[in-house]
Amino acid sequence: MAAYLDRDQAGEQVPAEDAPPPPPDLVALAHAYGVDSTYNPGGGNVPVGSDTLVAVLAALGVDASTPESVRAELHRHRVETAARLLPPTVVVRQGRRTALDVPAEAELAVELEDGGHWGLPKGHSHWLPADLPLGRHRLTAKAGPREASAALIVAPERLPELPGRSWGFLAQLYSVLSDRSWGMGDLGDLADLAQWAGHTHGAGFVQINPLHAGMPGTPSDPSPYRPSSRRFADPVHLRIEAVPEYAYAGLDGYAERAGRLRAEVLDHDGLIDRDAVWALKREALEALYAVPRTAGREAALRAFTEREGEWLERYATWCALAEVHGPNWHGWPKGLRRPDGPHLAAARAELAERIGFHRWLAWLVDEQLGRAQQAAEDAGMAVGLIHDLAVGVHPDGADAWALQDVLANGISVGAPPDAFNAHGQDWGLPPWRPDALAATGYRPFADLLRAAARHAGALRIDHVMGLFRLWWVPAGHPPTRGAYIRYDAEAMLGVLALEALRAGAYVIGEDLGTVEPGVREELASRGVLGTSVLWFERDWQAKGEILPPERWRAGCLATLTTHDLPPTAARLGGEHVELRHRLGLLARPLGEEQDAARTELAEWAAELTARGLLPEGAEPTPEALYAFLLATPAALVGVWLPDAVGDPRPQNLPGTWDQYPNWRLPVADREGHPVTLDALAAAPSTARLVAGPAARLGRRTPPSGGV
Repeated sequence: MAAYLDRDQAGEQVPAEDAPPPPPDLVALAHAYGVDSTYNPGGGNVPVGSDTLVAVLAALGVDASTPESVRAELHRHRVETAARLLPPTVVVRQGRRTALDVPAEAELAVELEDGGHWGLPKGHSHWLPADLPLGRHRLTAKAGPREASAALIVAPERLPELPGRSWGFLAQLYSVLSDRSWGMGDLGDLADLAQWAGHTHGAGFVQINPLHAGMPGTPSDPSPYRPSSRRFADPVHLRIEAVPEYAYAGLDGYAERAGRLRAEVLDHDGLIDRDAVWALKREALEALYAVPRTAGREAALRAFTEREGEWLERYATWCALAEVHGPNWHGWPKGLRRPDGPHLAAARAELAERIGFHRWLAWLVDEQLGRAQQAAEDAGMAVGLIHDLAVGVHPDGADAWALQDVLANGISVGAPPDAFNAHGQDWGLPPWRPDALAATGYRPFADLLRAAARHAGALRIDHVMGLFRLWWVPAGHPPTRGAYIRYDAEAMLGVLALEALRAGAYVIGEDLGTVEPGVREELASRGVLGTSVLWFERDWQAKGEILPPERWRAGCLATLTTHDLPPTAARLGGEHVELRHRLGLLARPLGEEQDAARTELAEWAAELTARGLLPEGAEPTPEALYAFLLATPAALVGVWLPDAVGDPRPQNLPGTWDQYPNWRLPVADREGHPVTLDALAAAPSTARLVAGPAARLGRRTPPSGGV
């Protein structure tokens, strides 16, 4: 039998662009399952290789390995589609009359989430009315002997508008140490940052990095964007002294040991040692877990456990099993490799105490997250905390184990080659299976969003384009040999809008990089804000000239930088070019890169001067650049917290691993000396930098002091 696998005569896989185009039947089968057979890296469409299509379809449970199997799967898909009375999930927008593709004689009924019923008259049953209530309901259809049921999600047309323009800080929480931190910034520091920024400068928000639970083990992966679980936050962020049981534990000596960890960073210009911080905190938490809880505290823990349900049970079970068998569940005993494995009940009974400990940790973090958001609200912030939702999870972690039935096995999310990266990207994160999500009524996605937004004023969705399509890279393939898989964007956006509305949270989409036409417009129509970075906002129809502020989109968070980009001080001083040169990351000779950087700054000097934001002949300053952002209609203006003290070091340098201390740098001054949150709040440079945002967008309330 002929196979659809592209290989050379030695049996090695060859690049998709060198392979013959896939046969028409394989292309038709791919399209039937939402797999694109071409992609556009910027110079025209490139066909996806047959072997890639076969591998991607296999991850969707479709056998496309031979021409015969392709024809059989196409036939099966057509028959099943024709026989289907309802799709697995129906997502509609409230206020719109929605047509359903069902027989005219079909009878429809809706069971509402509150237990009520909504019957629809015969003869009109192919339409769902516009006045269905918001929520997750159940739709049934009967047509002769056939009967079907589907999840029915009624979503808002769009999210509410922000109450007005505001400004706020962008910060990596681990980097914001105070004189009370145990070696890295914690949730107590976050509450203090929000109180100071809100009360003193009228800030409307604080956006932070993902606080997701990281993978256990030493050394741990410091990246917050490759977590073990997105559903639960990491207890390394806990302020230990804020745990009520701490007052009764008699933990002598911990303050001194925590002080040594803090001093290693602050007094010796050290890096944040997350593993050392967690080792000390975990030791203290083990002791606190043994302290009897009051009746009220015990009741609160039970309520949290009941609310979180099976998600929490699976997460805590994975954490306990990882202590025994290691964090990679693929290597666990066979009966434990699934959350419904045959040996799991016995393991849960044996590890009940450890499962209880991890359940308790999740509760503590949830409590302190709630207090931090409350502190932001009490400081008068219009938005409050903006939490970041990473695009995926570690393939060996808790969520990948708990959700393996709705994640694509043997697939990693990435990005195709483009003008900026000819090799593409592989992020090592398993994606959602769109078919499995639909079969569950999108409940895992909804549960994740609900948890992420619970203690947030807004939610930042990393790589928001992934709600429309994702670049899937099969295991063993380079990222150049992947394919785009389509998601039901109407359903994904509908679930997002419903959960955000119910949580009272706004939504910001990180839409930087390659964005398919129409995506930004669709997100804007649903009330999802975008992300605009000053250095990238150019008029590409006019030779890349600087985009005037009045032509910026209003529905965005406007910033000078992000965690993956150089801080403002580095751009203005040229350190970003020198750093990339030292690490061998430049695509052009050093001189050319330096000339390009100087040309860019000269263009900005001219632009700022012409707008009266910079004196004639002066070099661009952070204050002038932020003034430019304030001149745009952007709904939110974000100030990178390290800019307040001139820190030139990026928090993460893409393309590096151990060559650069990614995700381990404390906020520091121009010379690289760490600066505490308390010192930063009192620094004259901070007052100068935020004077413009505070005057233009801050609340007009009297300050109530510093941190």
